[in-house]
Amino acid sequence: MELTADEGPNPNEVTIQNIAYSGSGCPAGSVAQSLSPDAKAFTLLFDSYIVEAGPGSSHHSRKNCRIAVSMRFPAGWSFTVFSADFRGYARLDPGARGELRTNYFFDGHGPALKSKMAGPFDDDYQVRDTLIGDVHAWSPCKRLRPLTLDTVMSAQASGKQKALLTIDSVDGEIAHTYRIRWRKCQEGR
Repeated sequence: MELTADEGPNPNEVTIQNIAYSGSGCPAGSVAQSLSPDAKAFTLLFDSYIVEAGPGSSHHSRKNCRIAVSMRFPAGWSFTVFSADFRGYARLDPGARGELRTNYFFDGHGPALKSKMAGPFDDDYQVRDTLIGDVHAWSPCKRLRPLTLDTVMSAQASGKQKALLTIDSVDGEIAHTYRIRWRKCQEGR
């Protein structure tokens, strides 16, 4: 039985033990994190996730960031991410494109969601991944495994077109907010 969004373990007993990250979009020292007081969301702040394509590009056209979030919480609970917000800036000439793909998993398998953008576009953007139905990857009940978020952002342009995408805010950091849903473990899970 899945619990409603208002149910879950005592928030005081939920902590992020560690967040490990690697990839060209999140070099060492470029990610910060926080856990919400209600234990239903955590936020990752990035300051180096930029892709660019076209003449004079000073960044790579494709970057990735694999994030492994190790959480500690009371026995008898399992969690999943049910939505994620990505915010940033994109400048895409007519015909240029950008894409953000995220794969969510605990043991190597889980849903992958893509968001595509097309030029002309020159503005801030927000993308919300919403995992619905049975596509959720739930944490194992009998052992703690990190939640892995494998993100890839890319820019495509041809000829004289230019494409630039960032995952950042005005102050140079972006918030990726992940909403967490909890459920009680059942025998056999």
